[in-house]
Amino acid sequence: MASAAEQFAANLNLGVFAKATELKKRIWFTVIALVVYRLGTWIPLPGIDTQALADVFQRQGGGLLDMFNMFAGGALSRMAIFALNIMPYISASIIMQLMTAVIPSLEQTKKEGDAGRKKINQYTRYLTVVIATVQAWGIAVGLEGMSGSQGPAVMDPGMFFRMSTIITLVGGTMFLMWLGEQITARGVGNGISLIIFAGIVAELPSALASTLELGRTGALSGFLIVTLLVMMVVVIAFIVYMERAQRRILVQYPKRQVGNKMFGGEASHLPLKINTSGVIPPIFASSLLLMPVTAAGFAASSGAGGWLADISTLLGPGHPVRLVLYAALIIFFAFFYTAVVFNPVETAENLKKHGGFVPGIRPGKNTADYLDFVLTRLTVVGAAYLTLISILPEFLISRFGVPFYFGGTSLLIVVTVTMDTVAQIQSHLLAHQYEGLIKKAKLRGRK
Repeated sequence: MASAAEQFAANLNLGVFAKATELKKRIWFTVIALVVYRLGTWIPLPGIDTQALADVFQRQGGGLLDMFNMFAGGALSRMAIFALNIMPYISASIIMQLMTAVIPSLEQTKKEGDAGRKKINQYTRYLTVVIATVQAWGIAVGLEGMSGSQGPAVMDPGMFFRMSTIITLVGGTMFLMWLGEQITARGVGNGISLIIFAGIVAELPSALASTLELGRTGALSGFLIVTLLVMMVVVIAFIVYMERAQRRILVQYPKRQVGNKMFGGEASHLPLKINTSGVIPPIFASSLLLMPVTAAGFAASSGAGGWLADISTLLGPGHPVRLVLYAALIIFFAFFYTAVVFNPVETAENLKKHGGFVPGIRPGKNTADYLDFVLTRLTVVGAAYLTLISILPEFLISRFGVPFYFGGTSLLIVVTVTMDTVAQIQSHLLAHQYEGLIKKAKLRGRK
């Protein structure tokens, strides 16, 4: 009986999808935009010797630079026009959110509705240009000092190469930022998240192939590879479970009499997710750690030493300082971003305005304190979950020599973005189905 019902629902969804022309246009737009992004990751910067650069990256691979390269969809190792990817925009978003929480004028601007959000977004774009310019300058200088067994990575170093590199990389980042906004507005899902998702998914097959090749040559044992595959399935299931887990707080609405009829008296639930902050904390933490490590790595490759080399060593994979900083940043951003997206005082006031209350808790301040208490405990569990998932690849790389970032931020992004995108597609299908029912009802009413 259940299978028949599921088959009927599947046929209904297929029928609705076949008629949802608007949704199909959105999906095609998203696919084409991601294809354009992937093509850009294969276009190298002008003046780069790609073979010499590949040799340098092969000798200096490992650590956070490989993780950055994974987020960029391999564009960093190929030094493509999208080598910076969307990371400068994410860094700018971090800084703007921190400044919004600290500076009262920016906080007031954020509360001005759509106009305030547009101003904050514009400030974020300006800051993205500044960060991308600084990072592009560092990459250009670092590239000039890179040299491998096949010669220098830059064929004609100098100011012209630096300026062309800065213009190209900053332009690539701004194009990706615009492309992400277009996907969000005209496609399906969050554009920025989908760009990162596409980069990770594109690199996973080659990473798995290299792992299997190491197993064939005997560098990794077959038992370890099978264990990794089983662990990957377990981690995916764990992520799905934790992302769907929520605490449902009972909210009661009092009965009220209007004329001779009684209204209200129903109960509903206020859902609070265990991981309210989503994938933002690991991405923010990775972005902040990547900036000094990238600068230190390029400086070391150009012959500079001293404290930059020490930073590169301290923030290497598996180093205790690196793990402690990474975990601390994830926990901080988990609490910070949860406080940004959920305001217990505002939620309590909205419940009070609509006559809702939590049984056993007085409306107003007591409800706000109760919601804050529950949310804090949930965030502790959510931050611990994010930290565990994110540190897993660090342990595998340092302990077993796994050649790619299994689990952690990559799997977290892939799973959560997939879930969010599927949920948006389902909401579009449901809205289209309701529109069809409303049109049929109107036609019957005219008859």
